[in-house]
Amino acid sequence: MAKNEGQIVIKKYANRRLYNTGTSTYVTLEDLAEMVKKGEDFTVQDAKSGDDITHSVLTQIIFEQESKTGNTLLPISFLRQLITYYGDQMQMVVPSFLEHSMRAFTEQQAQMREQVNRAFGETPLGKNLQLPMQMVEDQVRRNTELFQQAMQMFSPFMTPPAAKESRKAEAKDIDELKEQLRALQNKLDNL
Repeated sequence: MAKNEGQIVIKKYANRRLYNTGTSTYVTLEDLAEMVKKGEDFTVQDAKSGDDITHSVLTQIIFEQESKTGNTLLPISFLRQLITYYGDQMQMVVPSFLEHSMRAFTEQQAQMREQVNRAFGETPLGKNLQLPMQMVEDQVRRNTELFQQAMQMFSPFMTPPAAKESRKAEAKDIDELKEQLRALQNKLDNL
């Protein structure tokens, strides 16, 4: 999709169709998701009222992505905890905290990719991939610990059984990630 000069405006009509005013074409939510992934900035406006409805459309994209694939990004425990903050005193703090956390996570991912690229550059592909895989596992562990610490700031009176269940679920998630990394390592070894 071609970019126009300045801000891209998407108009949403009553029939729920989305129109990209920059390219003069109708687009889908999937097209908007691709635009986000490419870093294209846009706003969505209600065609009749002119109201900015970008937030609700982005939320709709997340909802569709979560329900379309079996690989969800938002665990149930996270969603439940997020819901508890609506109407709470902490509601004002959560958005900036989540934005900061995602920015930090993105920066860490970029650093990790750089380290993996350096490691692959130093080691022939197919040989010992243990070092890059260990780095990935370590990064996942650090990110999980960072997230746990941050969430404890918001709920310092978490009961031990709930914390235990949360740790079990997170351990299961980490085990699943390790298994996926092992499968990836096996695929790379076979190359």
